[in-house]
Amino acid sequence: MAQFTKTVTETVNCPYCASEGVIKWGKQKGNQRFKCKGCDKSFITTGALHGRRLTTDQIGAAIRMFYSGMSYKQIGENMADMYDISEPSKQTIYAWVRDYTDEAADRMENHKANTGKHWVADESSVDVGGEQMWNWNVMDEDTRYILASHLSPRRDKKAAVATMEKAKLAASDPPETIKTDHLSAYDDAIEEVFPKTRHVKMKSMQSPVLNNNLSERLQGTYRQRTKTLRGLESLETGQRYLDGWTLTYNLFREHEGLDYDTPGEVAKVNAPYTEWADVVKGGAKPTVEVDTAKLRRSDLNERDVEMKSKGNLVFVSSSKRHPQRFDVPSRPIKPAKPKKPRKRKTARHPYAKKGERI
Repeated sequence: MAQFTKTVTETVNCPYCASEGVIKWGKQKGNQRFKCKGCDKSFITTGALHGRRLTTDQIGAAIRMFYSGMSYKQIGENMADMYDISEPSKQTIYAWVRDYTDEAADRMENHKANTGKHWVADESSVDVGGEQMWNWNVMDEDTRYILASHLSPRRDKKAAVATMEKAKLAASDPPETIKTDHLSAYDDAIEEVFPKTRHVKMKSMQSPVLNNNLSERLQGTYRQRTKTLRGLESLETGQRYLDGWTLTYNLFREHEGLDYDTPGEVAKVNAPYTEWADVVKGGAKPTVEVDTAKLRRSDLNERDVEMKSKGNLVFVSSSKRHPQRFDVPSRPIKPAKPKKPRKRKTARHPYAKKGERI
């Protein structure tokens, strides 16, 4: 079998003068050091984002673990073992999942799926924070692409309309038929959102006419979420979880029934992501660690402050055994004012009168 080697070229610029004239200058604690030919300063690139101590791949792996069904505690323990780092806290992992799920969901609103002519809609009850809620789903039969996943406290027309509106925004064209159960809320919702679409009611979602394998997979897939949704506290956090899980299902998970392609690939969705690490990157540049033992006060000029504001610079003190990060101030450092000489007072003799000098 022929073997091929993939070469990735990355351009490293000097964080001080933005010059591309950079050469390798040894290693420090396993990290590659660089030296600029222009300003003769050295620096280290870590691959981490500004304000984060982990790389984009590590944070992306944590988010992927969460949507595979792992708890925050299990994710932290796995990351500590996999990457030989201190265990991230639950609050840190929650912040990753929250921020990047919202970012990916907002970005995907502009990327529509080329779906088939027949859709399947279903709803099921879930437990969120001790309360019963309803998870409404719409899936395309041909591509297995989930067009909508809506969480609602009620099983009524309003929730059905909201679900169909989401599906309409996610697809490039409306379907010819939508197959559902006999819930009356679907009648008004489909007629309102898709007036030209034929509504096919099935006595049971397990009807052979409906494609039994697809309906069972749709229901079974969402049942796997029940345990995770039970640990969430509100409708907002539950909806965020459904949004992130839907992104994972559509874009990042290969399906055996689709010849190991993702539903997004089959539906020809021009998605900007292929994995959660791509979401984490989001166009951000790696941070640069600078050894402050070799840093002069005059090096903190306006260019450094401007680059810091773009998320490029993180300064590390090497005076301690374990380096401690701190940020560059938000404005240039002003030179210290010279101290005024103190006036020396003449001592007064203890027996002298006031104002009299001896």
